[in-house]
Amino acid sequence: MGSINTEKLRFCIDRGGTFTDVYAEIPGQPEGRVMKLLSVDPSNYDDAPVEGIRRILEEYTGEKHPQSCKIPTEKIEWIRMGTTVATNALLERKGERIALCVTQGFRDLLQIGNQARPKIFDLTVSKPSNLYEEVVEVEERVELVLDKEEETLSSASVVKGISGELVRIVKPLNEDALKPFLKRLLVKGISCLAVVLIHSYTYPQHEIALEKIALSMGFRHVSLSSALTPMVRAVPRGLTASVDAYLTPVIKQYLSGFISKFDEGMGKLNVLFMQSDGGLAPESRFSGHKAVLSGPAGGVVGYSQTLFRIETDKPLIGFDMGGTSTDVSRYAGGYEQVHETQIAGAIIQAPQLDINTVAAGGGSKLKFQFGAFKVGPESVGAHPGPVCYRKGGELAVTDANLMLGYVIPDYFPSIFGPREDQPLDVEATKDEFKKLAMQINSYRKSQDPSAKDMTIEEISLGFVNVANETMCRPIRQLTEMKGHETSNHALACFGGAGPQHACAIARALGMREVLIHRFCGILSAYGMGMADVVEEAQEPYSDVYCPQSILEAYHRKANLFQQVTQKLREQGFREENIRTESYLNLRYEGTDTAIMVKGQKEDDLMFDYAVEFIKLFQQEYGFKLKNRNILICDVRVCGVGVTNIFKPRALEPATGTPKGEGIFKVYFENGWQDTPLFKLENLGYGHVMPGPAIIMNGNSTVIVEPNCKAIITKYGNIKIEIESTCSTSRVSDNVADVVKLSIFNHRFMGIAEQMGRTLQRTSISTNIKERLDFSCALFDPSGGLVANAPHVPVHLGAMSSTVRWQLNYWGANLHEGDVLVANHPCAGGSHLPDITVVTPVFDNGKLVFFVASRGHHAEIGGITPGSMPPFSKSIWEEGAAIKAFKLVEKGVFQEEGIIKLLQKPSSDDPAHRVPGTRRLQDNLSDLHAQIAANQRGISLIKELIDQYGLETVQAYMIYVQLNAEEAVREMLKSVSAKVSSQISNSIERDVITIEEEDYMDDGSVIHLKLTIDSQKGEALFDFSGTSAEVYGNWNAPEAVTAAAVIYCLRCLVDVDIPLNQGCLAPVKIHIPAGSFLSPSEKAAVVGGNVLTSQRVTDVILTAFQACACSQGCMNNLTFGNDAFGYYETIGGGSGAGPTWDGTSGVQCHMTNTRITDPEIFEQRYPVILHKFGLRENSGGAGLHRGGDGIVREIEFRRPVVVSILSERRVHAPKGLNGGKDGARGANYLITEAKQKLYLGGKNTVHVKNGQILQILTPGGGGWGSSL
Repeated sequence: MGSINTEKLRFCIDRGGTFTDVYAEIPGQPEGRVMKLLSVDPSNYDDAPVEGIRRILEEYTGEKHPQSCKIPTEKIEWIRMGTTVATNALLERKGERIALCVTQGFRDLLQIGNQARPKIFDLTVSKPSNLYEEVVEVEERVELVLDKEEETLSSASVVKGISGELVRIVKPLNEDALKPFLKRLLVKGISCLAVVLIHSYTYPQHEIALEKIALSMGFRHVSLSSALTPMVRAVPRGLTASVDAYLTPVIKQYLSGFISKFDEGMGKLNVLFMQSDGGLAPESRFSGHKAVLSGPAGGVVGYSQTLFRIETDKPLIGFDMGGTSTDVSRYAGGYEQVHETQIAGAIIQAPQLDINTVAAGGGSKLKFQFGAFKVGPESVGAHPGPVCYRKGGELAVTDANLMLGYVIPDYFPSIFGPREDQPLDVEATKDEFKKLAMQINSYRKSQDPSAKDMTIEEISLGFVNVANETMCRPIRQLTEMKGHETSNHALACFGGAGPQHACAIARALGMREVLIHRFCGILSAYGMGMADVVEEAQEPYSDVYCPQSILEAYHRKANLFQQVTQKLREQGFREENIRTESYLNLRYEGTDTAIMVKGQKEDDLMFDYAVEFIKLFQQEYGFKLKNRNILICDVRVCGVGVTNIFKPRALEPATGTPKGEGIFKVYFENGWQDTPLFKLENLGYGHVMPGPAIIMNGNSTVIVEPNCKAIITKYGNIKIEIESTCSTSRVSDNVADVVKLSIFNHRFMGIAEQMGRTLQRTSISTNIKERLDFSCALFDPSGGLVANAPHVPVHLGAMSSTVRWQLNYWGANLHEGDVLVANHPCAGGSHLPDITVVTPVFDNGKLVFFVASRGHHAEIGGITPGSMPPFSKSIWEEGAAIKAFKLVEKGVFQEEGIIKLLQKPSSDDPAHRVPGTRRLQDNLSDLHAQIAANQRGISLIKELIDQYGLETVQAYMIYVQLNAEEAVREMLKSVSAKVSSQISNSIERDVITIEEEDYMDDGSVIHLKLTIDSQKGEALFDFSGTSAEVYGNWNAPEAVTAAAVIYCLRCLVDVDIPLNQGCLAPVKIHIPAGSFLSPSEKAAVVGGNVLTSQRVTDVILTAFQACACSQGCMNNLTFGNDAFGYYETIGGGSGAGPTWDGTSGVQCHMTNTRITDPEIFEQRYPVILHKFGLRENSGGAGLHRGGDGIVREIEFRRPVVVSILSERRVHAPKGLNGGKDGARGANYLITEAKQKLYLGGKNTVHVKNGQILQILTPGGGGWGSSL
């Protein structure tokens, strides 16, 4: 590996979805040979990478190599390739037929996953399909031993796992029972398996034995979760094994076909493939779960190794804009990796480069909708493609760039039309933009008769600006969520379309430097030549970080070092070309947030990983946890075989001025400008091109905007200096500018999202950090909601009530530096665990806006641990209730005051003092996190004000609400037209009246009279006839009903409109005072937020005939004692609709929180999870079936207090239009004597050792008669 043969060719290939890029280094030639081929072109060749090699060999040797003959290898030194074969197979679901082997009781574990639905406003709850066809439940079970007392109970079956944890083998692998199931799979033609057994990360012996049996029976491939990713958490480990089993045979088949095209010398060639982690691997070690980011990883390697410390000292943001999506990454001297990511709906747990993808590219569709410009996320694809491709396509970003002169047909391949010999169709694109202009200008005239018509160029530029803002969002998230300032970076731009947008994006982000590699169009291929071979080894190790555990970790690292270096030696690497890196995966005790901490040297016992962990944790999350143990989770070693052979070639300084190819018209913010065009191959080191300018770099067009300057660097790359950042823009119209409206929608929502990420990063509690039970929002000066990041639906719109209540309460007594806190239902709260922190923001003494964050605190006091008492009858029994308090007053945190409120809740019964919070420090930490989230929102809005001016920002805070109002009005008109034919009790032709009702399990009725005015697009939600306040805790504050209404309206609009106060503007909600939807100030409400909200949602959606009832419950489970507490909500079945079946085992409607992984659940708490699966046939029958509920069986290993708060145990979820009802839920306690006790829907039980709680959650209702 150390020698270089300069007489042979070297090939770097990136086989993409549309094009295959080939870069070849040719002996005696200073410049490499670049070739671009269609990845799929069956009429001309079988395989694009093979064809590229064949053609270049013919050029070099002058000899013909017919496609029918094998390619000679004597002139080839090595081949390196990245491929999208795995990614495409995953996206298109065209992998191998596989089966899943999983521990008995968990057959549906991977289908349920973490219970969350991908898109919270999608009533169809579309989830990616399973990769496996069949499931085999394996008779085996191991349990973790919790302490010495347990160990002595049955020490004969206790062994030490790889992680150091003690494991009890409760049920050995039943091989005899397994074999018939495996045999049946082979008969069905399934010969590949994915295996995930509970706790196999530390005890893999059962998985290994299963693999041995399967291979002996004739299975071709077996993917073991314990071998692929030996880390705790069964769901991501199992999904990774499924991906690997699904893709590896496909990859092996492709690689076998590729290698078969070469002669017998191929076996001696060095052929390597790019992995998702940025390292290369030989064909024998290239597997499915490490191949899905193969192509994009090459681009990251390419820009990082050719630009960082060579062209700039700034950290880099990689910006790779393609046809359908844009990939964003970061490099600051080391590859930033993640160890878990989701691709095409599949979670993969393996080291991979941190590449964020946004659905915006050259093919993103352009639309004008509800008075605003929309770009994507839908794509026109390669076929038919944009309008200019001459295939009858739709307008896309590429068309807009063509209209502006950013794409020049004379310099674009003429490959279009029936004979694929025509240029881009400018006239067709212009005609389509003219049609769109008529629609846009007609709308603008309707809003303002004096509005000047927009030209097609202004419209095109508007769409490009909206597209740019869409792509800026993930860049801000990638940098700022990790504590980095975006403006301190340089933008490293590559990909076909990226250089057209680079200046605008850099300017929008405050960056002053753009770097475009001379091979930007094929940088993913070129990067293959810069990459190293990587071998990794990892094993779990669970212990507290201390001198003894450090020594044990050192010994484990030494063994892993031997493994990886031996693998590299076997591939021909000499010792001097091998370097190693070591890592410990560390986390604070009681949290789930682990960080992979890199060591200094493999033999350095003195390196303190804990110090580095604390530093990294504080950098990323903004705080450190004092007096908290640090735990070791995993030991990882990375061996690198250094092969970086490509070195940048310096150019001689250029003489003379750059020679232009001509002048072209290009449209910028100030109109058309004469713009010189240059070819990069004719430019030399030191040439300077002031903007505006065009630089053609192969097929890539580099747009140098006015007030920018392009410089050709020493290595032939393009460096663009951005000489001015965004200028302040002031409001000039009486109505919203249709372009700015879209941009501000993006910016406002982006701010709310970044507030949420800050809260998640800086919080400490599991509820906020892992279960994501929180929401963040910003408000106008009157308290009107401007943007609410869609975290938890039950919070939607509800915080506006809190902000307005506080505004009315404090009035003129609000000052700069004040932060308010409240959770009382009468002050706009939902239930007491949801604490809202509100920060008013001032500008020169004037109140200009509010930001707020609401988070579910796991403990707030009250009569039961977890603050979710099933039997509370009054608000004071549910914990600390705060109407109005200044958490921070004029910049000073009021710690004493908030501690008093949290520790000593007021009580209506002096004889029974209610316990205060049992987790005060967690409360204080999370309140600090909420303050930090609000502060983040403030700083981002102030940036917006600096850019656009306060007047403009406040104007668009109103305009975005008007935009949402218009969208809801249009939806109401459309819905009324749709249902009018089905409704017979219309008052008059233009007014539709619908009545609907449903019952809580105690018989309380929710009655809705829905009146829709189809002419005005208005609706009245009248809840008159709803039952009176209940002597229980499922009373729901008015804010909860408002949240349910706004959620339903957003689902029905089915368009990505902003979530703000405008959604409720065309809507009136009447709730009779004294009903259980508008209870008295002292009423218990803890169940209203989590139970009644679901029933209100079902009633509204049924009234609209949108879908059948979903499970109608959150199945709230809490358990604990004085030492700990645990809370979860359990999913169920979603309701079927007119064109879809319901989804099984998913969080429905008003919640979308995650559930704890089974292995973490058993590792952290004294429980054994016996069953977690779907409740078969619990969904209602019909033309479309309702989704099935969940079965969850938990055995307790310690005495604890268990509380269940649930609904739909008496009244079943209703079907619609002839569909059958879903099954009712049920809760049981199974005693040691196997006696089954029904607990009802709401209960608190003191559970003993060995007793089992069984929860059966409801199914969803069916739709339509199946007859």
